[in-house]
Amino acid sequence: MPSPPHVVIVGAGPGGLASALQLAHAGARVTILEKQAWVGGRTATFTQAGFKFDIGPTFFLYPRVLQEIFASVGLDLEAEIPMQRLDPQYRISFGGKERLDATPDIAAMEAQIAKISPADQGAFERYLTDNRQKLKYFRPILESPFNSWRDLLSKDLLHAARYLKPWRSLGRELESYFVDPRLAIAFSFQSKYLGMSPFKCPSLFSILSFLEYEHGVFHPRGGCGQVSQRMGELARERGVEIRLGEAVTGFQFSGRQPTEVITDRGRYPADAVVINADFAQAMQTLVPDSLRRRWTDRRISRKKFSCSTFMLYLGIRGQYDNLPHHTIHLADDYGRNLRQIETDFQLPDAPSFYIQNASVTDDTLAPAGHSGLYVLVPVPHMHQNVQWDAATIAKFRELTLDQLAREGLSDVRERIVTERIITPQIWEQDFGLYRGATFNLAHNLRQMLHLRPHNRFEDLENVYLTGGGTHPGSGLPVIYESSRITCRQLLPQLGLGEASR
Repeated sequence: MPSPPHVVIVGAGPGGLASALQLAHAGARVTILEKQAWVGGRTATFTQAGFKFDIGPTFFLYPRVLQEIFASVGLDLEAEIPMQRLDPQYRISFGGKERLDATPDIAAMEAQIAKISPADQGAFERYLTDNRQKLKYFRPILESPFNSWRDLLSKDLLHAARYLKPWRSLGRELESYFVDPRLAIAFSFQSKYLGMSPFKCPSLFSILSFLEYEHGVFHPRGGCGQVSQRMGELARERGVEIRLGEAVTGFQFSGRQPTEVITDRGRYPADAVVINADFAQAMQTLVPDSLRRRWTDRRISRKKFSCSTFMLYLGIRGQYDNLPHHTIHLADDYGRNLRQIETDFQLPDAPSFYIQNASVTDDTLAPAGHSGLYVLVPVPHMHQNVQWDAATIAKFRELTLDQLAREGLSDVRERIVTERIITPQIWEQDFGLYRGATFNLAHNLRQMLHLRPHNRFEDLENVYLTGGGTHPGSGLPVIYESSRITCRQLLPQLGLGEASR
């Protein structure tokens, strides 16, 4: 009896783990090689002085995709990974003044909106109705591969164009619903999940905010990292070999096909390779430029990349019971804040920021009588205008702590018992993110669909991509979806049938 085909996955991030589950279930032999000492990449948690913090994602959105992947391999997501739907799902704070506690309760939202802007009463329900229709037509596009421009002629895409309005920015789209500019921002700030300004992000991404209201914002008990942790355990139970602390250093090629994956510990023969590492960084460190016809080093360097993030993880003495699980603080001059980050490549002087105070929901994340604060500030990706030396880090840390006072955390400094800082430079050096761009390639129209690196990678043979650098893009739901698109193309090639839809 012939041995099953061997697939080597580079990286144990969400896309790699989801791919491994599907491939192993179909009968492939699967090996994951991960340079870090943990599974999940940035969708993981770390422990420090008794506190647990998610490294990256803290919102778990649109669980339908992962539910379907789990069901396709005989698992129940809800049973394996308990999650709590949050209500309110987050607080939006307009410069620390007026606030909107985002809730899926339509009547409650309409009442809050009417207080902020009476002229916008009824706009929320209209927004939901229109975007429910938009998702209906856009969903088949998110779930389909785009391997050439011919795929743009698909019936699904042609039918969806009138609903997606690709000629309009997300910011302009929301302004067509809300008179008050603050409310337009409140329903378009989600473009930051893609690392982009709403005024540079295509209007089709209005579905991001809709997904939150329609399908919920969830907190997995123990943090979002628990999702990756459990997926790793389930993959091992199904025969997947996960080798941690073993960085891939290159490939042995036969023409354009990698026949072996090379690490500093060994060589792994492969019938196919799935790359789940940061796309731009992986290409330039693992694949010779001469083998890449389309995605050369020169072309990659000319692409647009997302912003980065300055991170503070703070273990706090005591608790902030009046601070919700999630708070998004929008700068008074939001447009200027965006220009400083994306156009001028300067550190913002009055930044927007995000705080997670998960201890109000989950008592497993901090010692008794304490709480953990996760603070994220959007900043430029690595650029010559900003040097992340000790003085810059210290100054920006102080500015960030000063800003927290605008959300009632004026005494945070004296309550810190432990902390960790991650800068764009650390994202680049320690996490392997090209230019420290935490949301990968930007999602403008010239870098989407067939213009994004393909799931079945066009420059090499028997190489597939999953993760934020390929179609459909960044964010956990679409990263999981990328694994399905990849597996649906890879499994028939291996003679193992198809993955689920």
